[in-house]
Amino acid sequence: MIILDYRDTRPLYEQIVDKFQTLILKGVLEPNSRMPSVRSLAVELSINPNTIQRAYSELERTGFIYTVKGRGNFVAYDEGLKEVRRQEIFQKLDSLVREAKELGMTAQELCGRIQEGEKHD
Repeated sequence: MIILDYRDTRPLYEQIVDKFQTLILKGVLEPNSRMPSVRSLAVELSINPNTIQRAYSELERTGFIYTVKGRGNFVAYDEGLKEVRRQEIFQKLDSLVREAKELGMTAQELCGRIQEGEKHD
C-alpha cells in the first residue's frame, strides 16, 4: 500500500502523509474505513512507530483521519479535503516558481515542462 523512497529528501512521516492523502482523495481508502494500526504499519514499513504516529497526527490535524479512543484511526473524507490538498500543492508550486525565477528560468520554460508532463500521463 505504502512504498517509501529513501532517496527522497523529505522526512519519512511527510512521505507517509502524502501517500495516505492521495489514497484517501482518490477513494482507494473508503470513508470511515479503519486505518492500519500504528504498530502493524511500522512493522510493515520497517520504521519506528513514532514516525507512523507523527504521520497519523498530521493526517488527523488536517482532517484526513479521525481517532476513536480504543478502536483506532479511521478515514474522514469530505469534499473540502480536496481543496485543502489543492492549496498545499499551489503553495509548493509557488515556492518552486520563486526558486526557478531565482535561477533565471522563464515562465515559458516552466509552462513547457508542465505541458510535457501532461503528455506522459
